[in-house]
Amino acid sequence: MPESGSGEQPRDEPFRPDVLRSDLVYEGAVWDVRDDLVRYGDGQIRRQYVAHTGAVAIVALDDDGRVLLIQQYRHPIRHRDWELPAGLLDIPGEPPLEAARRELAEEADLIAEHWEPLVSSWTTPGGNDEIIHLFLATGITPAPAAHAREDEEADIRVEWVPLEEAVEAVLAGRMRNGILSIGVLATSLRQRDRS
Repeated sequence: MPESGSGEQPRDEPFRPDVLRSDLVYEGAVWDVRDDLVRYGDGQIRRQYVAHTGAVAIVALDDDGRVLLIQQYRHPIRHRDWELPAGLLDIPGEPPLEAARRELAEEADLIAEHWEPLVSSWTTPGGNDEIIHLFLATGITPAPAAHAREDEEADIRVEWVPLEEAVEAVLAGRMRNGILSIGVLATSLRQRDRS
């Protein structure tokens, strides 16, 4: 393991201990729960976690430097939180960029001319294996058709917020969605580096 000051860039490292047993304990409509027994060091550890399909999120930035935020009800936290447009990687073989294009159209009735990878993140590595890929989308225009929405998406609230106001809301704790936080902070840094 590199020591501090060794000159090497810190990075996450793959590690594959022997999985002695992996049981499906709950099969869900969207994701499952697994119970694994793992050989680790001189012993064994048991871990339960959500087996997730992965997801994408989009930082849609308009020509006025505003970011598209959506607000919808999230039952586990009992809040209508502000989020980025996002969705699951639940179509077999669909690349993350294509999923992001699809989700922006489905959740916000928008398309973007320019797309670039922004950052990828494991959302809660102690409790699930979800990785989310965030993309920066610019050159925003309305989609040719509106999408029908149901359940929590039926009453989505959509707002265009100046990027720096979104950053301020994150830092002040008024917006606490982790993916939104990562997305607006990363976009703010990228925009600063470009100016």
